[in-house]
Amino acid sequence: PMNKNIKFEEAIEKLDSIVSKLEAGSVALDESLTLFEEGVALIKLCNEKLDSAEQKVRILTEAEDGTVTDAPFVNNEA
Repeated sequence: PMNKNIKFEEAIEKLDSIVSKLEAGSVALDESLTLFEEGVALIKLCNEKLDSAEQKVRILTEAEDGTVTDAPFVNNEA
């Protein structure tokens, strides 16, 4: 089972390793399927972590009277 407490960077490193093994074509079919399943789980986990991080990012804005408020981050590049 996937460790949900794994850091994003660790998950990316594991995913990179899996991709390298699969691209090399040097693993047996059964192992390839296992690696593929692990890779899919890692991608899902990374997406969840990114979504969570995006929700936490807030933009601080300062009003004319000097008060500071925060607003949700909006990615206009998407």
